[in-house]
Formats: sequence, structure tokens, C-alpha cells
Amino acid sequence: MSPLDRLPSDRGRASEWLEHHALVAVTLGTAVVLVVMLYLPAGVVFSEAFVDDGLPTLGHFTDVLTDPFYFGILADVFAEPLAIGTHLGSLAAWVGAVSISLSVGYPIPGLDVPVPWIGIDTPGVRKGLFGFTAYQAALSTIASVALGLPAAYVLANYEFYGRQTLRSLTILPFVLPGIMVAVGFYAMFGRTGTLNSLLGAVGLGPFAFIEANPLAIVILAHAFYNAPLVARLTVTAWEAVDARTVETARSLGASERRAFRDVVVPQLAPAVLTGALLTFIFTFMTFPIVLALGGLQLATVEVWIYDRIQQLDYAEAATLAVLETILSLGLTYAYLRYESAQTGFARAPSPPSKERLIPDLRTALSLRRLAIFGYGLVALLLFVGPMASLVVGSFTDGSGFTLRNYAFLLERQLEGASFQTQPWPAVRNSLLFGVATLLVAVPMGVVISVVTVRAGRRGRIVDTLAMLPLAVSGVVFGIGLLQGLVFGISLPGGWRFQVTGAVAIVVAHAVAAYPFVTRNVSPLLGSLDPAMVESARALGASRTRAMLDIELPLVANGIVAGAAFAFAISVGEFSSTVILASGSESYTMPVAVERYLGRRSGPAIAMGTLLLIVTAASFVVIDRVGGRYEL
Repeated sequence: MSPLDRLPSDRGRASEWLEHHALVAVTLGTAVVLVVMLYLPAGVVFSEAFVDDGLPTLGHFTDVLTDPFYFGILADVFAEPLAIGTHLGSLAAWVGAVSISLSVGYPIPGLDVPVPWIGIDTPGVRKGLFGFTAYQAALSTIASVALGLPAAYVLANYEFYGRQTLRSLTILPFVLPGIMVAVGFYAMFGRTGTLNSLLGAVGLGPFAFIEANPLAIVILAHAFYNAPLVARLTVTAWEAVDARTVETARSLGASERRAFRDVVVPQLAPAVLTGALLTFIFTFMTFPIVLALGGLQLATVEVWIYDRIQQLDYAEAATLAVLETILSLGLTYAYLRYESAQTGFARAPSPPSKERLIPDLRTALSLRRLAIFGYGLVALLLFVGPMASLVVGSFTDGSGFTLRNYAFLLERQLEGASFQTQPWPAVRNSLLFGVATLLVAVPMGVVISVVTVRAGRRGRIVDTLAMLPLAVSGVVFGIGLLQGLVFGISLPGGWRFQVTGAVAIVVAHAVAAYPFVTRNVSPLLGSLDPAMVESARALGASRTRAMLDIELPLVANGIVAGAAFAFAISVGEFSSTVILASGSESYTMPVAVERYLGRRSGPAIAMGTLLLIVTAASFVVIDRVGGRYEL
């Protein structure tokens, strides 16, 4: 037999070997990417917390944990953990200082009838930096859930023109750089902003919304980011509710409210709690919004890490980063444990029917629809207002309407190489990096989902470690990339390992984006019936073939949703991009916005408007292309 006669069988054996070992190979490739682009940069910064003058130490942790500035009242507990009696005495003294007063004639302005009133006076509690960070994250989570649930209700239960497009655009806030959101909120709520202009038209104001209560504005800005996330997760769960179960409850005598409470709410709770947990993690790690709208007056842990790095206090910054990461990983682990106990949102055999949002003219408006329209006004004010103010700001200046800002961008583009930052390369790079990120992040996220789901309980630790991008400070990650990859690492033999340019940007974006793919795919993958895969295996399919032909098509809706998130994160990513973008050919739209903002605010706002338009169109296309997979 000649060598050519053996070639087909050799190819068949090679193909069979690849099919059986493809998952292992892709898993190893994913692990290498994570080690190089995630764990190495984070480790470079974290190592500063464990070294003092070249010697290993835990002294930095002792200093931070026992400092009331950082941990408030808990600093005493960390300083003397065994002094239980003393700590219980302090708690008892605090409880004893709480006073409750009852007034039977509490004065209410404009009301003549005395009103009973119960007052509770509590002594102040030293929250410390970590306590305040958790406090503002909790308030932001409550606001995000409160604003996201009504949107989910409308999108899941009513039909109206543009509903699918509106649902596609719920992901848009994720793409906006924090500095642009801050500019938008100033343009909306500032003394000369859109809201004060509208109030001035009816003889009110101006009001110092931001100056009077910056914490409230920060919380609203966090809700601007995260309420759409809560809404998107809840809509998916709501549309997975089987309408027949509600009809059965009604036929057994349950009222509409009772059927909703006993049948629908338990099925929505996992999605709502998932959105709340993710929101708390995101807002606990908040940085650009607080820095821009509150400054050091409302400093969170992330803002203070940034300040310490600016002061060249790397040891303290690294110590805070390690403690923040431990807390965030703990929250992530709790989230993953909760998620693993839930079932995925499969397509409902009989999904809920949708009413027309706008009834016929002959139909009277119900209180429910009036409440929906009232919520629509709030949504216009909070979600559309800042973005609309950005768009309006790009066409106006102190003298009124103008196209000068866009003319500036066009001039930059036409002049070519004489300018370092041009609009078209920024748009082109953002889209190319976004598509390339999809090609890397989606397989990474799917592979991690498959590995962790198959590993069962043992995979929970791996899953938690794989979610490190959600728990690591963006500032720390950026500094780690700079010190570990951009500057390069010396290797034995005189070699130097260095990663820069477009490849580094795409991989960094993929590392930041793949957790969202994993979080969209894992619940669906974990809820599949194992009998389907076992049947395919019994018919001769390999494990990889069964995964490609059976499992992945059934979780395609999760992959599409994860891809949309990944694209959004890539297009809006700023921290790693501004560090890794070497030269003048790898900058993106957020980087261009920052560069313009450092010189002239008008062109920066115009560039931000282009960012809004390009990404909004992209998200609609992604959802339309993957629409057949959506629930």
C-alpha cells in the first residue's frame, strides 16, 4: 500500500483525535490567555501589598484593617479580635443610646390635624471607607431594581411600536465611558442644564441638584448604568413564564393579584436577585462616576486606590486592592452559588400574551396605564435626558445652534496625518476591536461555562476565579497591564515578554467581556436535560460533537445575549485601551473622547454623540441577527 493510500485514514484519525481533544485544547488556550492578560497584571500590582523593603510582610494589611478611616467601627474589632466582651459592651451602649419618641401632635406644614409620629434617634456609626462604599452600593442597587422592574414589566407584557428596538437599546448604557455619563448628567442636572432650562420656562429654579446632594446624583447615575441590566434579565425571565400556570391558578379561585404573587413572582425572583447582586458588585467597584460627580468628598475604595496611586503610595493602594478583590470575589462566589441553585429560563410552551400599550380612543385609560406613562416620564428624565442633553450639547454653544463641533471633527479627518486623533479611525477601530472581541470572548465564555457546568460543585471555585475580571479593580488592572505587559517582563536568557498594540487591546477587551458570556450561557447549559446528550453519545457522537450539535444550539439565545454584552463592553472600554493603545492607529472612540475633552468640550461631546449613534445601530443589528434565538 502506498503512502497516498494511507492518507485518508490518517486524516480521519487526526480529525477524530482533534474532535476528542478540541475542548481540552481550547480550555488550555483560554487558561493561557487568562494567566497572561489577567492574573499576571493583577499579580504584579497585588505583590506590592506583601512586600516591604524587599521582605515579605503582612504589616500593610494590619495598618489598613485597624485604621478607622478605612473600616470605621470594625477597626476596633480587627485591632482586638479576642476582646469579645468589650465589643459586645460597645454594641450594647450603642443600642442603649437609641431613643424612640412618640408625638401625638406632630406638626405637618399645611395640615391642621395633629398627626401621630414615631421618631427614632440613633447615634452615628463610623462606616469608614469600605462601609461607605457598601452603603452607596446598596442604595444604588435599590434604585436600579426600583427603576428596572417597571421597564421589565412593560417590555414583557405590552406590545407597542419599536418595542424590539427599545429592548435592544437597553444595553446601550454599558457602552458609555464613565466620563461621558458624567458630562451627560452635568448637562441634564447642572445649574445651566436641560432640567433647569425646562423648569425656568415655567418660572422655577434654577436648582443646584448636583451641588445640593451629589450622593443622590451618583446613585441615579449608577441606576442609569444598571437598571437596564436588571430590566433585561427580568424580561427574559418574565417571557419564560408559562401562561398556563397562571390560568390554572385563576381557575382554582386565585385572584389576579394572588396568582401573580404565588405563580409569577417566584419565577421572577431569581432574575431580580441576580440583577441586584451583579449591580451591587458593579457599584461597589465604582470609579469614574464617583470621581467625576462626587470627587474625594464621596470617595469609594476604588477612587481612593486611584488617589493612592497618584500619590505614589503603591503599597497602600495594592493592600486596598487586595481587600477589595477578596470582598468582591466573596460576593461573586455567593452570586454563583445562588445562580447554580436556580434553573435556566427555557422557552415557555405558552408565553404570556402581550396587550397593546396604547389602547383605542374609545377605551378609557386605566390607572395601570397612567402609572406606566408616569414611569415613562421618569425614564425620559433619567435615561433619555442625559443622552439627549449630550446630543443637544453637540449642536449648541453659548450663542445657540451651531455645527462648529462637527466641523471641527470633519476638519480633523480631512487634514489627515497632521492630526493625531481623527474621528474615522476611532470609529473603525472600535468596530473592528468589537468584532474581534466577539471572536475571542464568546468561545472563552462558552468554554468556561462548559467546563464549570460539567465539573458540578467542584467547578464553582473555578467559576469564581474565572469571574476575576468582575472583582478586580479597573484601576489596578490598568496599572498591572502597564507595569507587566506594556513595559515588558524580563525572562531568562535575555528575552523580554511584551504585549502592546491591537492584539493586546483585543485580548484585554475579551478578558473583560467573557464573564458576561459565561453568565448568560451557564444557567441555560446547567438546566439542559442530560438524557439528550447521553442519547447522542449512545448513537456514537463524541463528547465534543454532542456539545456542538445538541447543547450549544439549545443555549444559542444566551450566546447571543452574551455576545451583545461583549460587544458593548469592548466598544466602551477605556481603562485598558488608553494604556495599551500605542501610536496613533489603535485608539478607539472612548479614547478619542478623552483626548478631545482634554482640549475642547464641544468636539468631545460631538464625538460622544457619534459613539452613541454607532453603538446603538450596532446593538440593534446584533439583536436582529440573533433575534430568532431570543426568548
